[in-house]
Amino acid sequence: SLEACSLLTHAILKHFTMAAIACTSGRVTISCKSPKNYSPASNARASPSMAARAMSARVALPTKLSRSTVSTRATRAVQVRAETAKTEVKGETYEVTLQKPLQVKFARGQDGGAYVIQVVPGAVGYEDFEEGDKIVRVSASFGTDIWTAENYGQVMYAVKTRSGDIFFELEKRGGDVSVFERAAGDKKSGAQRERAGGNYGAGTQELQMKNYASKKELAEQRVVMFNEALDLYKQKKYDEALVIFENVVGLEPKGYIGDDQSKITEIYRVSQYNVACCYSMIKQEDAGLDALKQCLMSGYDDYKTIRSDPGLEFLRGSEDFKPLLDKFDEPLINENAMKVLNKLFGKKN
Repeated sequence: SLEACSLLTHAILKHFTMAAIACTSGRVTISCKSPKNYSPASNARASPSMAARAMSARVALPTKLSRSTVSTRATRAVQVRAETAKTEVKGETYEVTLQKPLQVKFARGQDGGAYVIQVVPGAVGYEDFEEGDKIVRVSASFGTDIWTAENYGQVMYAVKTRSGDIFFELEKRGGDVSVFERAAGDKKSGAQRERAGGNYGAGTQELQMKNYASKKELAEQRVVMFNEALDLYKQKKYDEALVIFENVVGLEPKGYIGDDQSKITEIYRVSQYNVACCYSMIKQEDAGLDALKQCLMSGYDDYKTIRSDPGLEFLRGSEDFKPLLDKFDEPLINENAMKVLNKLFGKKN
């Protein structure tokens, strides 16, 4: 009967299956092709464990997609880090706190900012400094505040009026000093070719005209700034006037030669004098005497005014004022000789 045949077939299959398991020492290999409409979910009741494994496999199918997604995210992260690093290198900053007197000199760049122009060789604490680095923040003239460096004059004001240590944050510029160059002198190729050939042509003439226009524009700019500072000084706004006077000083052109062969502009001398007056009016002795010294070294020789100007009254009270002035003003009969003569003729000092 059909039932007997079915039982016999089932017994035979069971026998061969048990034999196969015995021959493989417990290692079972299954090789089968799923029917076309096979669904793990439909066999869940008959074989729960296999159904669960199949469902897990189905959920995990997009492994390739997952890996590519992760890989893409990683690539993007690397690109972001690279761009950030590039930006940081370009605008990398460093911070230092220095004692006075400073072993570094600053100059005004074409953008109006304060830049490193010279560092004393071997100065301790100045190892990170490099010519062309830009000051981005500086200690306030007093207290613990930190100022954003807005322009050269403001930085010089903060540095010179501050008592004690000075904090600086500077931007690394990799030794780039192009900020000190004026635009008029950039295009010299035509003029250089002409000069190399011993000729004077359109290129040289154009360059000279540009240089002349640039120098004239700079001179006019300094006069406008000077007058603005002078008005502030007259209004007794000495701090504001000082910042602008310092900017006028910082705009002194390099390699200047005047009609009288002077290597320093007249507006520089007078501005340095007014800087000294401003510091005197706000009772900053060291900064004032330093500005007066720079003024005298530049060729300012109105000694009578220096000795009588009310704006320098505070500085004249310093014990260092007279020795400083005597180095530059040497009258025919000095004070010591006058004292001797007074004693000889019985005159009182």
